[in-house]
Amino acid sequence: MTVHFIGAGPGAPDLITVRGLDLIRRCPVVLYAGSLVPEEVVAEAPAGARVVDTAPLDLDRIIAEMEAAHGRGQDVARVHSGDPSLYGAIAEQMRRLDALGIPYDVTPGVPAFAAAAAALGMELTLPDVAQTVILTRTSVRSSAMPAGEDLKTLGASGATLAIHLSVNNLAVVVRDLTPLYGADCPVAVVYRASWPDQRILRGTLGDIQAKVKEAGLSRTALVLVGRVLGEAGFSDSRLYAPDHTHVLRPGV
Repeated sequence: MTVHFIGAGPGAPDLITVRGLDLIRRCPVVLYAGSLVPEEVVAEAPAGARVVDTAPLDLDRIIAEMEAAHGRGQDVARVHSGDPSLYGAIAEQMRRLDALGIPYDVTPGVPAFAAAAAALGMELTLPDVAQTVILTRTSVRSSAMPAGEDLKTLGASGATLAIHLSVNNLAVVVRDLTPLYGADCPVAVVYRASWPDQRILRGTLGDIQAKVKEAGLSRTALVLVGRVLGEAGFSDSRLYAPDHTHVLRPGV
């Protein structure tokens, strides 16, 4: 048997990959993070499958489900939201599985920051504006951030920031980034990107905190900060320039 770690995507059921959905459809055991994975995705599990919402379970109980399935010779679909390589807490599960000799693999998914950019209808990397996107978070009740990964340090780059798990810590985001990006720097807060109740708030570092408070957003929102969010005067990419040649478009 194999434990298949699957990225379910940001929320919309049709944003899961073909491979991920195929695995769910044929696995007799499905463990899913019910707080963020829509039920429509796991509804594709085969008839009679053991489908377990792991939101109320701790790590020991989740691994016990996998170990029991291993004993029965049954494949497991372990379904996480977004892409499991980002804040998916899969590394600790893999470590336990390694110790137990249980095989596993990973199927990637559409990450939340990509879904948020799609909802905004924008590109996060614009010529002459920003060519780097930093995926990060802040620490509230979760694990502490490692040294050198605080917003003041990362923000010194001027890159586009996709800040996860931090809408409740927006005061710190504004405090740390305003001296670096300026109070007029554009900000977008995307709540539950791709879900039916998706909401988008646009503002600046100077006013976004008040807008989020008024909207009552307190969880499941991604904060995007950077000049790309409001820049219309960027240069065209060299990729399609008439004088740009490459092996598939040789010069005349």
